[in-house]
Amino acid sequence: MEHRLLGRSGLKVSEIAYGNWITHGSQVEDDAAHACVQRALELGITTFDTADVYAGTKAEEVLGRALVGQRREGLEIATKVYWPTGAGPNDRGLSRKHIFESIDGSLRRLRTDYVDLYQAHRFDHETPLEETMVAFADLVRQGKVHYVGVSEWTAEQIRAGAELAAELRIPFVSNQPQYSMLWRVIEGEVVPTCEELGLAQIVWSPMAQGILTGKYLPGAPVPEDSRAADPAGGAEFVRVWLRDKVLEAVASLRPVAEEAGLSMATLAVAWVLQRPNVAAAIVGASRPEQLDDTVAASGVRLDDEVLAAVDAALGDVVVDDPSMTERQSPPQRP
Repeated sequence: MEHRLLGRSGLKVSEIAYGNWITHGSQVEDDAAHACVQRALELGITTFDTADVYAGTKAEEVLGRALVGQRREGLEIATKVYWPTGAGPNDRGLSRKHIFESIDGSLRRLRTDYVDLYQAHRFDHETPLEETMVAFADLVRQGKVHYVGVSEWTAEQIRAGAELAAELRIPFVSNQPQYSMLWRVIEGEVVPTCEELGLAQIVWSPMAQGILTGKYLPGAPVPEDSRAADPAGGAEFVRVWLRDKVLEAVASLRPVAEEAGLSMATLAVAWVLQRPNVAAAIVGASRPEQLDDTVAASGVRLDDEVLAAVDAALGDVVVDDPSMTERQSPPQRP
């Protein structure tokens, strides 16, 4: 497993990060989740990503239990705040009240005294940005948070946050967007802005919810054991890609992967890791063996011919309009 610096900070993260958005606390039982975390550790993953909202806070609990006994200094644990975690009017957003209460809940569930990276899960249009950034700064001063990041913010929002972070002298280091061969909306504005400001991308859905593994075939029913067949497993996020035009284009990537000596999953993750400004790609698993394919992408370098073949194969099914981030199509995960 190779590691990369996160933006201009001194923090190194494993270039494959393990995420538990859907799987832990909802899609798979605890024993299976623990087995996946153990396999991730065996394969050299040190960076683990979660959020307070995943599985109604249960995902953090599962991850915390799975990491018991690990050397804390050898891990980079990231979580997020914004989405509702309760029924009250202040159980959401990026107010000082919610941030302070949410970090304490996350630390308790994760069984740790601090998180390495605390991320604003979306931009809060109802709370002054200064209030949010001052709250983050106070958590950094208290030692509960080491670095600060965001998820799915626009270039303009990232720039405004970076300006306040610089004034407050806190390490504002990352953005967590959706990014894959199919979904490239960050390339036009977000990536150049982050490169300028010293932030890096920790990307989610590098395999487009499994579409880029090639297991979904045009004109064929979805596999019974796939995410698309499981309402509790994020089926709505997969089904937006289940169009014959998209699946035919993805199917044409198979000979490209075979020529490169890679599986489709490995090719998809390796492609993301080779893009500018990407520090890590988040992968998940419902079975430990699924991680072997994705972790195999660490250290892979795709030559120019392979990159050109990917672009030629996918053609006009690629989505690269920056305004799509705000319109949230395909669906944006919480």
